[in-house]
Amino acid sequence: MLEAKSDVQQDTPEVRVTEWRLAPGASTGPHTHGMDYVIVPMTTSVMTIVAPDGTRSQAPITTGKSYFRKAGVEHDVFNETATEIVFLEVELKP
Repeated sequence: MLEAKSDVQQDTPEVRVTEWRLAPGASTGPHTHGMDYVIVPMTTSVMTIVAPDGTRSQAPITTGKSYFRKAGVEHDVFNETATEIVFLEVELKP
């Protein structure tokens, strides 16, 4: 499995902004979000989300259509499409 590429663009006392790039076949690896966060898709695609118990779901994303999640989310994110998935993750520091 390919590893997703991440680039921290901003890291201030208030927020951390990371650009994520998932090539076809790449994943972020299992992780738990320690902070509330906003995802801003830079591409329109479908991410495959895998929960800790192995449950898989599809998450369509649309360029520029952001969404918010609370801290504590546990998952792995996969790109099972034929094109790169790119999104910005904005973590809100307490």
